[in-house]
Amino acid sequence: MSYIFQVVFYQPILNLLIFLYNIVPGHDIGAAIILLTVIIKLVLLPLSKQSIKSQKALQNLQPKIDELKKKYANNKEEQGRAMMQLYKQEKVSPFSSCLPLLIQLPFLWAVFSVFRQGLSNHAITYVYPFIHNPGVINPISLGVVDLSKANIVLAILAGAAQFWQAKMMVTKRPEVSGDGAKDENMMAIMNKQMLYMMPILTVVIGMTFPGGLALYWLVTTLLTALQQLYLFKQKDSSPLS
Repeated sequence: MSYIFQVVFYQPILNLLIFLYNIVPGHDIGAAIILLTVIIKLVLLPLSKQSIKSQKALQNLQPKIDELKKKYANNKEEQGRAMMQLYKQEKVSPFSSCLPLLIQLPFLWAVFSVFRQGLSNHAITYVYPFIHNPGVINPISLGVVDLSKANIVLAILAGAAQFWQAKMMVTKRPEVSGDGAKDENMMAIMNKQMLYMMPILTVVIGMTFPGGLALYWLVTTLLTALQQLYLFKQKDSSPLS
């Protein structure tokens, strides 16, 4: 399995990074990483678009879901049936936003592996014969930023971008009272905690691993957030088109 992952995901992404490093002016690894991020984002655009639209559809459906939870607060079995009927009626799957993300995981892990090992001389041995082998990759970007080492600024910026992206996905929900209020308010608290915990986790990870990974995560998060902003501004009459 590890061999398949290396051949199908790791090596192509590594070679694409080296190819971009070879052709960008000044052989700037930062510019190469940004271009790599844009290319990967374009390749995964259909999956990303479907995931965002599915999350938006579930977000728009949340008020009706809340009504069913209140209506059948004392009958979980009937509540489950009513919610499944609602999903079927609205042609929305509660898992539709997760599947595209799962499919993208091998690509994300490959990118992580490339930035964890790809700036080392050992990784150069995996360069394809038709790609120019630079021998050594200069990890310095813009003449000052060493992307082979952890970078606190990039980590914080990546966390801020993560917060902006996550904030767009938060549905404003009224405070729940009466039967089921405890469960509903507990879920709201958990969602709010996740809103802040994910950016914090992004910063912690970004401060631990090479700055190249933080730069990649910053750019891909910004692109995803801008994509969300565009899709969310589309007319509600065609949310799943």
